[in-house]
Amino acid sequence: MIRLLEGKVAIVTGAGGGLGRAHAMALAQHGARVVVNDLGGELEGSRARAVVHEIERHGGEAIANGGNVTDFAEMQAMVEATIAKWGRVDILVNNAGILRDKSFAKMGLDDFRLVMDVHVMGAVNCTKAVWDHMRAQNYGRIVFTTSSSGLYGNFGQANYGTAKMALVGLMQTLALEGAKQNIRVNCLAPTAATSMTEGILSPEALLKLQPEKVSPGVVALVAEDAPTRMILLAGAESFESAHVTMTNGLYLGNVDEVAAQILSRLDDIQDRSGESVPGTGFEQYQLELSKAGMTAALPGH
Repeated sequence: MIRLLEGKVAIVTGAGGGLGRAHAMALAQHGARVVVNDLGGELEGSRARAVVHEIERHGGEAIANGGNVTDFAEMQAMVEATIAKWGRVDILVNNAGILRDKSFAKMGLDDFRLVMDVHVMGAVNCTKAVWDHMRAQNYGRIVFTTSSSGLYGNFGQANYGTAKMALVGLMQTLALEGAKQNIRVNCLAPTAATSMTEGILSPEALLKLQPEKVSPGVVALVAEDAPTRMILLAGAESFESAHVTMTNGLYLGNVDEVAAQILSRLDDIQDRSGESVPGTGFEQYQLELSKAGMTAALPGH
């Protein structure tokens, strides 16, 4: 077995079970020392402690952490404890999450806020806690867990889908900001049988969707030669890539009834031939101004 993460130090949130546990095990198998974060994980008999013991039984190194990802101070303390023990943090896998599924009409705003807080602010808190350390050591690998519910929508998951798409936006910007310090940032969109999918998928499908089949994707996204700004889809031993693209669109110019023109020519606007994956958001400005016969350059260029 090629050990891709020999000597690296990794933190995995929500790692007491399901995908997080599988990720922690896979990182350890590839040589990483792993912080297994799970709410209440510092307690003897906790799920996080069980994962630590399992990693140790297989010859790996791991410690448990029970910090709440929604509490920035607790995430800072987790990172400082990791550095005190192992001297650095190379990898962060933001996996912690919850579901509060209901149609938007029936969903209370408290449930919306809670899902946003755990998925989005939880990931922000953890990433902020490691960011300066990774910048200082000129090395970092960060994974955010997105979802097809965010990328493509899913009935009854307005809160979850919103949170998961927000993480794509966070990834896009942090990948740009971290590039000079060799911090690579990616998203994983997993399909796996976990406690969050019980009652949703058939027993036959669940057998094909073991979390362990997803985790090699995480290993690839945090390896030394990992990509950056990638949305990797993974499940049932299959891997795909998703992209946020921009079509060439249509220049209408100064015409009458612009809104009506848009509606009548939606097929042209949505034509995907020649579409591109922008390197930055500024490329929308550049495309639209170029079609108007003008040029635009980033400030300082």
